[in-house]
Amino acid sequence: MRILIVAILAAGGLGAQAIPVHPPEPRHGLHFSTPAMRWDEALPLGNGMLGALVWGDGNPLRISLDRADLWDLRRVPEFFSPEYNFATMKRWHEQGRVADLLRVYEEPYRRPAPTKIPAGRIELAVTEPFQETGLRLDDAVAFTKFGAGNSVEVFVHATEPAGMLRSTLPLTIRLAPPPFSGNARTLAGGGIDAGDLAQLGYPAPEETQGQHWLAFTQQGAEGFHFAVYVAWKGREMAWSVASSFEGSDPLSIARRRVQAMLDQGYQKAFESHRQWWSRYWRKSSVRVPNPVIERQWYLETYKFGAASRRGAPPISLQAVWTADEGKLPPWKGDYHHDLNTQLSYWPCYSGNRLEEGLAYLDWLWKTRDTAFAWTRRFYGLPGLNVPMTADLNGNQIGGWRQYTHSASTAAWLAHHFYLHWRFSGDREFLRDRAYPYLRDAALFVEAFTARKDSNGKRTHPLSASPEINDNKPSAWFDTYTNYDLALERWLIGAAAELAGEVGESAEADRWRRVLAEFPDFSRGEDGRLLVAAHYPLPRSHRHFSHLMAIHPLGLIGWEDGEEARRTIRASLQDLERLGSSEWCGYSFAWLGNLAARARDGEKAERALEIFSTAFTLRNSFHANGDQSGKGYSNFTYRPFTLEGNFAAAAGIQEMLIQSRGGRIVVFPAVPAAWKDAAFTTLRTEGAFLVSAERRGGEVTRVEITAEKGGRCRLVSPFTGRELAFDMRAGERRLLTRDPE
Repeated sequence: MRILIVAILAAGGLGAQAIPVHPPEPRHGLHFSTPAMRWDEALPLGNGMLGALVWGDGNPLRISLDRADLWDLRRVPEFFSPEYNFATMKRWHEQGRVADLLRVYEEPYRRPAPTKIPAGRIELAVTEPFQETGLRLDDAVAFTKFGAGNSVEVFVHATEPAGMLRSTLPLTIRLAPPPFSGNARTLAGGGIDAGDLAQLGYPAPEETQGQHWLAFTQQGAEGFHFAVYVAWKGREMAWSVASSFEGSDPLSIARRRVQAMLDQGYQKAFESHRQWWSRYWRKSSVRVPNPVIERQWYLETYKFGAASRRGAPPISLQAVWTADEGKLPPWKGDYHHDLNTQLSYWPCYSGNRLEEGLAYLDWLWKTRDTAFAWTRRFYGLPGLNVPMTADLNGNQIGGWRQYTHSASTAAWLAHHFYLHWRFSGDREFLRDRAYPYLRDAALFVEAFTARKDSNGKRTHPLSASPEINDNKPSAWFDTYTNYDLALERWLIGAAAELAGEVGESAEADRWRRVLAEFPDFSRGEDGRLLVAAHYPLPRSHRHFSHLMAIHPLGLIGWEDGEEARRTIRASLQDLERLGSSEWCGYSFAWLGNLAARARDGEKAERALEIFSTAFTLRNSFHANGDQSGKGYSNFTYRPFTLEGNFAAAAGIQEMLIQSRGGRIVVFPAVPAAWKDAAFTTLRTEGAFLVSAERRGGEVTRVEITAEKGGRCRLVSPFTGRELAFDMRAGERRLLTRDPE
């Protein structure tokens, strides 16, 4: 019998024996032999605040520009009217006054504003014929090659609010503002495609130019304005976009930035840019034998680094890659909190990207006062809830009434504060942000669910389950949905846990008493989770809202025993029985996570491979609909949103490592065919960084570094028994087998 060896090493003691970090290779990036002729197939660049899309064949070569805080923030007057409150909404629903509900809650979303807006584009005229184009992930550079050995390279600087270009050809440049003025086409339906940007009614931009520069200033709504400045020196070009949120003269701000970049030159600016990306790629890596899934992880991890940074707004539907086709962005490019923002930040925890993930939590914290005011105005209750569709400042912007005014939205957002605490071990964050956010959300849920049924259990008026029955009156249930119940049970239980962690024992007792007053989940005879009592999932559906208790909340886990496993298996079998005809791409990405939690590696691999090959465009953007023609879904449209991309990356990580409840399991859901696989410094609850290697179908090595120190609990991949050992901050341990 081979014997498990646990070796204790000081920081840095693993030396050459450590499992190496694998930065992205050329095969992980993008490479096209034909030009991208649509904005949504472009090469994406970004730094969280600025974004760019490089596309075209040279006639012209286009660089679509974006900035995360470019927004039309006109407020919705209906949401400040006397009839805008929960009591009225509930009464109108009970009275069947659907027309009034549509008028107040849904019709405002059909207007063009509020909305995210684009920044225009740079166009370069290239006389040589197109040859190839691509994106290098390791240093975040887009390149396009032309005839006679000519090329153009472009990057958005990793930390500076500017971009740069270097060409072997003379520069012939045009700066094109967005078409905000002129004739407008309006689509009555709103939603995905609500018509042209010209509906916003802005004046024509003020365009200026000099010998080696071009610029414009664009007035928006209610005093907002932004500017774009482009300048060049020889065959190098720089640009910047500045907004009036930064100062009263954004054109001067953008000009200074561009001049600073040109003064240091392309090569020097590129070197500091490259160093940031080099550090980013050292944070974690994966190696799996499925090349499609491995490449997708690198593409998503790249886009996450390009789209989310502290100090910038968090990832919205399209982040810093707003549509450049003269139209409003799909679904206005807003912040959807019924899964879109939440799924977008799933991978940052085990993926060891906590710093980038804090952009989301910083924004939620910054907009708390807006949420408090909305909660008081709409519900008339204490505590914190958050509008489900929100603008840059966190204001409600409307949409389907059952979800935009969901009473459990803040609970799902609170889950991310909880995850950051669990994966970081940051007790200051726990005390100052995580527990206060959960406490305030729990205060609202406690008040909202105060009415008891005949069994003494709490009730939830107008319960819903996104997006079951869409916006029909039947989308509101008269019994608790498992979606609302899972979120609220999780929230109250987590509030009790964190209250105990910060020493508030009386509050912990209070939340435990409240938790005991919630009903049980609604299950079918086979154990599967239903949408609500006596309401099974009736047909294929894109949103797995009824399965929140399994993932992401983990209230029902594989580790909990046979009853929990029966529920998980039956729920996934129900999805399989109903089929994927009404799924979007994010459904397959979410299924990858669910299957991994069910320890079904084959199902997880299949779901993630379908996502990668059928629901993404060739630049890896999630297109929502099935682009393969293979009939995976009846949805075949292509509006681009990001949540499916990042949920897929999280699913791959769930296959490789899990740490629910603080118990670490390596390779919990890899297919039997994955004989060789490895990952480096993925993160677990308790702030442990774990690397592991699998060869010939067996785990050969596990390395653990304790970032904060504490008790590490690991299910041994060699014996299956739980190991528990205390580690000091910075300590590293190697677990392997005796070679005998």
